[in-house]
Amino acid sequence: MNNLARANISRIAGYVPGEQPRGQKLIKLNTNENPYPPAPEVGAALQSFAWQDLRLYSEPSAACVREAASAEYSLPAEQILCGNGSDDLLTIAVRTFVDQGQPLAYCVPSYSLYPVLADLQGASHQQVHLDHDFQVPEDAAAQARGARLLLLARPNAPTGTSTARSRLEKLCREFQGVVWIDEAYADFAADHCLDFVSRYPNVVVSRTFSKSYSLAGLRLGLAFAAPGLIQEMNKVKDSYNVDALTQCLGSAALRASAYMRENAARIRETRDWLSGQLRQLGCEVLPSQANFLFARTPLAAEQVFADLRRDGFLVRYFKLPRISEYLRITIGRREDMQAFVDCLKKILS
Repeated sequence: MNNLARANISRIAGYVPGEQPRGQKLIKLNTNENPYPPAPEVGAALQSFAWQDLRLYSEPSAACVREAASAEYSLPAEQILCGNGSDDLLTIAVRTFVDQGQPLAYCVPSYSLYPVLADLQGASHQQVHLDHDFQVPEDAAAQARGARLLLLARPNAPTGTSTARSRLEKLCREFQGVVWIDEAYADFAADHCLDFVSRYPNVVVSRTFSKSYSLAGLRLGLAFAAPGLIQEMNKVKDSYNVDALTQCLGSAALRASAYMRENAARIRETRDWLSGQLRQLGCEVLPSQANFLFARTPLAAEQVFADLRRDGFLVRYFKLPRISEYLRITIGRREDMQAFVDCLKKILS
């Protein structure tokens, strides 16, 4: 049978997620999951969840999550959109703002889903190249000119670097389309850009529950924007894109955000310790504002990746321009990171 898929689908490989090993005893440091469990309040909400009500559709707008997020982030609920993870929200954005054949602007090197979304939409690729320090460049608006949507991550993935707020404010003023600031790792950073939403009508800021809230297996994300942008994206989202159980547990997590912040502080402390340890081993470590480090090792990164896996540690290697000499290392529990350092020291010696 001939290939019945759309031509632009047949041409692409699709997004490749981080490996989720099964049946292997590996210390998993490759997909930036939180090493600590969700808040006890989330467990309590799960235990008391009215499972009989699963026969009913979930509330379409995820109102309980939006209300809890409104209280946590001090923004009106009408400026919040919920998604089945922040990836769902990114998909909604591309479908909302980018016509087939139009350019989608996105930073490189950055989250590898961005170019896949362009391919799925049948959009052209308009790359905004990060500067030599992996920061959003001063001329980002010029590089993205003509696009109606620009995707960027702050802190950036996979580098962990965080562009100065002042530079992004300049971009938001100059760019004539929607600036989407993907803040998946913002809770591990020194600052954030959520306040931009109230000052720039063309800005969307997204957050995920997968990292700081320890809910990667649940799939929940938030987008914050001016009411007009939220209204347009609401037309595009699936009717029941956030299920009832996720709404229950996600709102519980938001009400227990103090627990999340304590865990984020522990991860930042371990991150800073690990950065020093890696530098002592001769690694070049980029300044990180995320829950991972991006490090260039004295030996070839691809070989070190393989050696670490052989010895029980799974990190992330990207065979891509500008970053093929680096490894991305998720921050785990302190004892796991000490074991990782000991293993890497043997490999490099």
